[in-house]
Amino acid sequence: MSVSLITSVMRRDTQAARVVPPSGVTARLTVFVAAIMAYLAVFALALSLSAGRLADRWSDELAQTATLRITAPMEERTAQTRAALQILRQTPGVAEARALTQDEQAALLAPWFGPDPVLEGLPMPQLIELRAGTPPYDPAGLRARLAGEFPGAVLDDHSRWQAPLVRAADGLRLMALVSIALIVAAMAAMITLAANASLASNAQVIDVLRLVGARDGFIAQGFVRRFTWRGFTGALIGTGLAVASVVALPDMAEDGLLTGLAFEGGGWLLPLLVPVVVAMIAFVATLGAAQRRLRGAL
Repeated sequence: MSVSLITSVMRRDTQAARVVPPSGVTARLTVFVAAIMAYLAVFALALSLSAGRLADRWSDELAQTATLRITAPMEERTAQTRAALQILRQTPGVAEARALTQDEQAALLAPWFGPDPVLEGLPMPQLIELRAGTPPYDPAGLRARLAGEFPGAVLDDHSRWQAPLVRAADGLRLMALVSIALIVAAMAAMITLAANASLASNAQVIDVLRLVGARDGFIAQGFVRRFTWRGFTGALIGTGLAVASVVALPDMAEDGLLTGLAFEGGGWLLPLLVPVVVAMIAFVATLGAAQRRLRGAL
């Protein structure tokens, strides 16, 4: 019966659908709930993909960069900086090494001391930024060599920051996936309630259909088809509005948390699956409700 039922639901109209009286309240409720849930699901899906890209970007950027801090008396700092740059540029796996200017170092302190920090007279260390090549350098070996050449030099490969940031982005992605699961569960519950209400309000019609020889599969077919198409229609509306909202989102700052809250490439095809999934949820939920109701009415 399941194959024939699916086939009848896919057709534009069936005799079973015509014998089920339309019920305005449940129809509007199903379409409305499906539209809202689809809207939320698309946003949760976009957030999940955005969090994944964010985690990858953070991991790549932190893994490819490192900072060497040289602390030495002012009269020795310039010579040590030149020698350190020479060593770094000759180290296999280091693609680029450059000393930060005083303005760049001041910009790093701006979040704590304001846009114009007063640095005169302070024993500021010299920072050298280096980028890893392919294959990357050996941090332990490079750290040991620099420590021998320049006492007090500290190589920070950002490993202590990488894991917490990536875990935070992965946690955000997990929360988005859990939200999608909760949306699916809530949608199934609401459609089941609407289907039960419709079946209860049409109890007399069901009795009459049985008296004239209609089988339970035929009766269930009408309800299943109606609620499946209601769910699909509402989800289609909600998905369209959600995609339009995602496209209309303003561009965020490059280092912002919501950078890339959108679909990229083939990811734009994923929202198209939402109405199909909603229709499947409506199909299963309504079929289960109809079968339970019809068995209980025997």
